[in-house]
Amino acid sequence: MKVVDVFKFRSPEIKALHLTWIAFFITFYVWFNMAPLATSMLRSVDWLTQDDIRLFAICNVALTIPARIIVGMALDRFGPRRVFSILMILMALPALAFAFGNNMTQLLISRLVLSSVGASFVVGIHMTALWFRPRDIGFAEGFYAGWGNFGSAAAAMTLPTIALTLFGGEDGWRWAMAVSALVMAGYGVFYWFAITDGPHATSHKRTRNAMAMEVSSWGDMIKLIICTLPLVGVLALLVWRIEQMGYLSTTGATILYLVIGGIVLYQVVQIFRVNVPILKKGVPKDDKYHFNSVIALNSTYFANFGAELAVVSMLPMFFEQTWGLGAAAAGAIAASFAFVNLVARPMGGLVSDRMGNRRFVMLCYMFGIGIGFVLMGLLDSNWPLIVAIAITIFTSFFVQGSEGATFGIIPSIKRRITGQISGMAGAYGNVGAVVYLTIFTFVTPTQFFFIIATGAFLSWLICLLLLKEPEGAFAEDYHVSSVDRMIEEEDLKRERQKAWAR
Repeated sequence: MKVVDVFKFRSPEIKALHLTWIAFFITFYVWFNMAPLATSMLRSVDWLTQDDIRLFAICNVALTIPARIIVGMALDRFGPRRVFSILMILMALPALAFAFGNNMTQLLISRLVLSSVGASFVVGIHMTALWFRPRDIGFAEGFYAGWGNFGSAAAAMTLPTIALTLFGGEDGWRWAMAVSALVMAGYGVFYWFAITDGPHATSHKRTRNAMAMEVSSWGDMIKLIICTLPLVGVLALLVWRIEQMGYLSTTGATILYLVIGGIVLYQVVQIFRVNVPILKKGVPKDDKYHFNSVIALNSTYFANFGAELAVVSMLPMFFEQTWGLGAAAAGAIAASFAFVNLVARPMGGLVSDRMGNRRFVMLCYMFGIGIGFVLMGLLDSNWPLIVAIAITIFTSFFVQGSEGATFGIIPSIKRRITGQISGMAGAYGNVGAVVYLTIFTFVTPTQFFFIIATGAFLSWLICLLLLKEPEGAFAEDYHVSSVDRMIEEEDLKRERQKAWAR
């Protein structure tokens, strides 16, 4: 696939790509619609404080992690078209509730529920994988994610203007948020009718049981349990932070810790229920996959996407305080880190497609991230500002490119459970953000850059030891196992029985 191919709008797969990144763009636009309107909210509502806004910011990422896991399961069961459409329509409700919220409880709960819309990322990843061949998937996934992620930047650039000039008044921010929610719901309805799950009826491979990821050995099942623990367990970190901020009593926090523990236990039980019968029966050789690669890619997304979200949150303040810049200038310079996403992420996927070795590309990108953050850790006011900006863009190029390279590999690991693998890796990105942002509250910016550089080097080491080049990563089509064919035949048989019954 060439870059110029994205302009072939009559091509079915290109049309699907554009429809899907637009859906992703809109969901991220709505997801990040609070930050640019925060000052308007504070001016308009006299009972809101800066601490309330910080609390909403934490809630804004809280349920994204479990939502990505749950949506990943739903994808493998129902397909991305249904899941994406329903997600956009349903998430418009908390978005509207937040826009017109008149008390703290309403705003808190609606923002918490709305954080689930961040699961949209894994839906589009799965849809794109259904439409593109293995040899083109890196660029397609990178293009989708790069332009979709731009929705958050577009929200920051346009929402204040829409609130002030189009609507105006004290409630302008409410109407700006509400309109974005209604657009998302409308596009959800349009998406249902505008696209299919891949070019053929059989493109979407249904999994046997979507309640937990299938594995190939008893050892892999233990690794899956270990990988699952941080995904929900990290919510305990959020509860602790909210308690520390004084918004939650000790009793309330204890109850939430017990709930989180119960969810973790439930997930472990589901892993046993799904995999024990499969492993006792025996997994055919052609249906086995390399679970260590899933672990390696979880670590890369923790280190690259987690670092991206954390750095974007602190970079304006870093430039402002280190070089004595104004807030506007510091914000504009810091925005360069996010803008690189438009080019760097598709480039990461494209390089992964072209180099002929996706593992080697992944290793290069992760090492580059480590070098970049080490250089940022060395920055101080003695460095020329222009050099600091160049190092920031250099680092961002590797961060965003490695995200594209990560999802250039995932669809080739195990096609039938692409949704669950994408969901787990995507959730690890949010786990990384929560961990890094919590660490940032205890260290200086210099120490912070060295810590996330260490995270990148550790991920590089994990990839070196565990990541395996997927078989058929550049083939014309994805590998179909004997179990895939058996599931397909069972589905056809079930459809025939339903037809006869009618």
